[in-house]
Amino acid sequence: MTAGHSMRLLAPAKINLSLRITGRRQDGYHTLISRMQKVSLYDELTLEKTATGVELFCPDGKSPEGRENLVFRAAELFLEHIAALGHSFGVRLTLNKRIPVAAGLGGGSSDAAATLAGLNALSRAGLTRHELAVLGLRLGADVPFFLGQAPAALAQGIGEVLSPAEPIGDYTVVLVNPGFAVSTRWVYQHFDLTSISRTDNLQNSRDKVGGLVLVNDLEQVTLKRYPIIADLKKEILQRGATAALMSGSGPTVFGLFTDKEVAWRAARFFQLGFAGTYLVEPLRS
Repeated sequence: MTAGHSMRLLAPAKINLSLRITGRRQDGYHTLISRMQKVSLYDELTLEKTATGVELFCPDGKSPEGRENLVFRAAELFLEHIAALGHSFGVRLTLNKRIPVAAGLGGGSSDAAATLAGLNALSRAGLTRHELAVLGLRLGADVPFFLGQAPAALAQGIGEVLSPAEPIGDYTVVLVNPGFAVSTRWVYQHFDLTSISRTDNLQNSRDKVGGLVLVNDLEQVTLKRYPIIADLKKEILQRGATAALMSGSGPTVFGLFTDKEVAWRAARFFQLGFAGTYLVEPLRS
């Protein structure tokens, strides 16, 4: 939605239907192959043009309002970039968070992508999607995915090499966040490349969606420190899910349900113990 010099955008969360680590580059970044799917859980971002500078307001009182926030850094990066092209203005941003922070759902990257896209529209700078993706990659490997229009994608490299993928079919998704944050940096630092097995175990072989085996190589790291993740996966399956998996570096676990009523009952059950429980749909367009 736009009105004059303001704009409101929705930034969706994502789940990783598969995440395989393929190696590690000399600069320390891990390479991967991951199937990512956007889902209908959104942060809301409002942008208003100002004369100069960046202001960020987070009404939840929990999110940082300075450079620790990717939204702030994305706005700074964009404004510095277009200043070199002869454009000059500022922005006031209001971020209403609903996606849990450091949860494996890509909320920060999605917010940064919305900031870049919104500022590009407000400024009428006319940056191409590729130019925005190059800027976004400086903020995080998932940002280019959220800048793209495709609801699902296969990501390779460090996550920046994208090709559109078919959205998953008629599933309802239950997200269960156990209520604590997990540092993506910490998970990758503790990941052991020698532990990778290219033969999926029996559990993962059972969890298939449209021929895709649901597997997450990072589970072994996060689960070792937080065993509740294994408990959540087991309980979600017992509640009727076709498949269950940790998303990204965790700790959020998702279940895919073919029956919406069963999914609704499962979500109600988990909401009794976990405030960060959401009933969502995969985005298809």
